[in-house]
Amino acid sequence: LGSVRPFVHFNAKHDAEILHKSMKGIGTDEDAILMVLSARSNDQRQQIKAAYKKAYGKDLVSALKSELGGLFENLIVALMTPPVLYDATLLHKAVKGAGTDDQVLIEILASRTGDQIKDISKVYKKEFGGKLEKDISSDTGGSYGRLLVILLQVCALPLQDLYAAGEGKFGTDEEKFITILGNRSSEHLQKVFDAYKKISGSDIEDSIKGETTGNLEDLLLAVVKCARNVPGFFAESLYNSMRRAGTDDDTLMRIMVSRSEVDMLDIRANFKKMYGQSLYTTIQEDTAGDYQKALLYLCGGKD
Repeated sequence: LGSVRPFVHFNAKHDAEILHKSMKGIGTDEDAILMVLSARSNDQRQQIKAAYKKAYGKDLVSALKSELGGLFENLIVALMTPPVLYDATLLHKAVKGAGTDDQVLIEILASRTGDQIKDISKVYKKEFGGKLEKDISSDTGGSYGRLLVILLQVCALPLQDLYAAGEGKFGTDEEKFITILGNRSSEHLQKVFDAYKKISGSDIEDSIKGETTGNLEDLLLAVVKCARNVPGFFAESLYNSMRRAGTDDDTLMRIMVSRSEVDMLDIRANFKKMYGQSLYTTIQEDTAGDYQKALLYLCGGKD
């Protein structure tokens, strides 16, 4: 379950007016902005954007950008972006920026459903003119790059029993894992993991850790974790984003925004179970200001 649901008494024109007032004159009423935008679904935010343009002849996102700054601005702009475009933009930045942001590639390709990946690829082509698959494969290499491309393609293929098809045909351990995990159906994968344990006597995670390294290891583990428990995968990523020397705000923001309408309440529950502390309190201790307030809204209140 998500922490952000469509606002019941929604009135786009009224919300556009509140936002307009919050940015008029000297100073900005950040509280008004975060109260409205974090308590509306993304679909409702798009309607507010249209109403704002109609009433004031300006683009709402540009107006917000000119009034806000820092992490809070980044978070609000992220909330204003339609989910599929948000993912497509993150992937584009991940491959087109300086170096490759493997963490983003791994997180999105391992956790999104086949249908979501198809939509992301379409929007990517429309927005950025290139093919996602081509951009990713030209930016990554080896078995890691191949598995990323397989994850992109398998979504477009009918799910067949890749495990049976690949058994005995591949020499290397890497190929073995890639064949097993290229199939995205988590039900199927659960069975495969059980079979793997019976045959080899060890959990597939342990085998992956023992036999692969680097980006490939991270990607394989992410695929396994997502097949077992998507909210658990995100709870762990959130924990790692905050419990180190500095806060990894990019990851914190990306997960809070992209999961707020999907499974944030499940992520919170997993977080508590796994780490014995509340996600709400952890965010509170690790962040500050309006940025913090907005994140706590997205967290869905105290847990």
